[in-house]
Order: sequence, then C-alpha cells, then structure tokens
Amino acid sequence: MPELPVHPASAIADDAAAADPTRLRVSEVFASVQGEGKLTGVPSVFVRLSGCNLRCRWCDTPYASWNPDGPTLTVDQLLAQITQLAGPSIRHAVLTGGEPMLFPALGPLAEALAARGFHITIETAGTVANPRALAVCNLLSLSPKLADSTPVADPRDPSGAWAVRHEARRLNLPVLADLISSIHSHPANADLQLKFVVNPASLPSDEREILDLLSALAQAGSPIAPADVLAMPEGVAEPGPQARQAVLDLVLRHGWRYCTRLHIHLFGNTRGT
Repeated sequence: MPELPVHPASAIADDAAAADPTRLRVSEVFASVQGEGKLTGVPSVFVRLSGCNLRCRWCDTPYASWNPDGPTLTVDQLLAQITQLAGPSIRHAVLTGGEPMLFPALGPLAEALAARGFHITIETAGTVANPRALAVCNLLSLSPKLADSTPVADPRDPSGAWAVRHEARRLNLPVLADLISSIHSHPANADLQLKFVVNPASLPSDEREILDLLSALAQAGSPIAPADVLAMPEGVAEPGPQARQAVLDLVLRHGWRYCTRLHIHLFGNTRGT
C-alpha cells in the first residue's frame, strides 16, 4: 500500500483567517435544505466561514477559499443571524467553509448553538482538529481530498505554490484518525460520514486511493463502516448519465453510498442555497 502524505498541524497556522477566539470571518449565512450526505433534504441554517488551508482544483465555494470574502463577526452577532433565520422550526445548523476547524471561535459558536438545542453538523476536510467544537458535534462530515483535487497548472496559482502546499496538506492521517476515533467514542447521538468527491474520468485511481485511505484508517484503529462512506461526482452541475453510472457502479462494488447534490438540482450553482 502506498504511503499516505502527512503534514504537521502547525502548517495551517498561516492560513487561518482569524485567531480571535470571539470572532469569525463569515462568507455567508443562509437557510436552505441540506444538499449532501446523510441529512439530505433537512431544513438547516448554514454558516460558511471564510478561509481555508487547501485550494481544491474543483472547489465549488472559491469565495471561501481561493478568494475568501465576508465580514468578521462576533459569536453573538452570528448567533443573532442564525436565530433569526432558523425561526421556530429549523433545528439543524451546518458549520462549513472553507475550513471551519481553522477558527478558534468555532468552539464557542458550536457550544452556544448546542445550548440552544441545535443539531450541529461540522463539514471539514479533516486536516486539523478543533476539540471544543467536536465535543458538541452531532454529525461530523469529513471530506478528505484525493490527489485529483490538487490544482496542478491552475491559472489561479501561476507560481504553483498552492499546488505544492495543497498536495502536502490535503491528507493528515493522524488528525483524521483522531477525529474519527473521537466521534466513535462520542455520546450516542453523534454520527459521521466520510464523503469523497470523485472524478469519473480518473475513477480507477480515485477508487484505489479511497481504498488505501480506508485501509490506513483501519490500521490506525479508526475503521469506517461502508455505510458511512459516500462518493459524489465532481462538478458544479448535474452529472451526466455516464458520470452518474460510473459513481453508481463504484458504490455498488463496495457497499458505499451514492451522494447527490440536492441543492444543485433545486437551485443550480448559486450562493446562499
């Protein structure tokens, strides 16, 4: 089995959009339905934090990674927005990015949401941990980045510096294993999903890489059940028949789940949905 790349946790420090434990840089906050994963279709308030330690070639939220935007808000300011959007009926909050685990203030935000009775999903690449936020997380949505995500010869990265950094950082096996282990030992309501974006054009190599990573996690004491593995076709539009069939065949081979993008089906590639 090929050796999996690992990087030290300290390597992300220069990319954090904020180090203030009371403030977060926020790209967007909106109410919609969850478009991906085990909770697809569930009404939720989404908090997209702005800033990322990676630069995926196919990133569908470049305004939170390649060109991070948005104001810096206090936890209390953000809570007020979430509460207003949620109203009396929405009880799910999704903390996403960018990379939300970069922000020290994610913990206080997650704790405040939990105290208000929200079910909390945290969407992360799994390269860095945030123990305070993880302690109140109900669904940990991990999205490890495959080699095909590296932005080789990307015009947004003319020097190639981000391609090198992304490739070095995209997998952090010790952190990923620890995150999974933490959820496995979490209170009964906690769950996880391991979500992979796969390129139908490079499916054989993507499949091998996923299997290698699952094997490495099992060897590290953090095995993943097949039902917790999700595969999703790459792209920001509805996948065509061939792409759908290729990913469908993949999940049928291994007992994984096919992951759709309901928000793309409903709204297209549009911010705030």
